[in-house]
Amino acid sequence: MEVILLERIEKLGQLGDVVNVKPGYARNYLLPQSKALRATPENRENFESRRADLEAANAERRSEAEKVADGIAGRSIILVRQASDAGQLYGSVRPSDIATALNQQGGGIDRTQVKLDAPIKLIGLHIVRIAVHPEVVVEITANVARSAEEAELQAQGKSLVDEQAEETTVGYEEMIEDEDSESETEAEADGAVSTDDGDEDAAADDEDQQAAPEEEPRAS
Repeated sequence: MEVILLERIEKLGQLGDVVNVKPGYARNYLLPQSKALRATPENRENFESRRADLEAANAERRSEAEKVADGIAGRSIILVRQASDAGQLYGSVRPSDIATALNQQGGGIDRTQVKLDAPIKLIGLHIVRIAVHPEVVVEITANVARSAEEAELQAQGKSLVDEQAEETTVGYEEMIEDEDSESETEAEADGAVSTDDGDEDAAADDEDQQAAPEEEPRAS
C-alpha cells in the first residue's frame, strides 16, 4: 500500500515521502496515528497544497523537541529490580518504566518515545534511545541494578557480580596456597624423619660389624 508520510518515520522516510508499506502496518499504525495518508490522487493534491504549513508546523515541533532533548541527553536513570545471582531480572524493564523514571527527573516524555528493541532483562548499564521528535533522537543510560549500592558500582564501571566472583576466586586461591604450604611442611617433616631413621639404621649396621668377632685362621 502506498502512503504519504506526514512526519519522518525511522527506516521508512521523511515528511512528504510516498512509500510502499504493508497494508497491516498502514492500517494498524500509520493511518490511525495520523503519521501518513493513503496516497490517493485526492490526498496527494491535498498534501501538496498544505505542504508548506505542514513543514512549518513540523519545524516548530522539532525546535521544541530540541529543547527537551538538551535537557535529557546523556542522563542516567537508576532502576532497582530483583534479580538472580547471575543478574537475570525477575521480570523486565519496559518503555513505561524508563519514561516514568526519566519524568521523575523532569524529562517530560511519553513511553511511546522510548525506543527499545526488546525489554531489558539483565542488570547492568543499558543505552536507551529517546525519540523526543521523529527527527530528534537522544540517548540516555538505564542503570538497572539490584540495589542503590550496585547501581553506584556499575556507574563506576564495576560489577557486583564480578566483585563477588573475584572475592570468591581470591579466597579459593588463598585456601589452595595454605593447603600447598601445609603439604610442603608435612613433606619436609616426613623427609626429616626418614633421613633420621636412615642414619640410625646405618649406625646400627656399623656397630654390628664392629661387634662381630673375626674368624681365626684354620690350621692347615
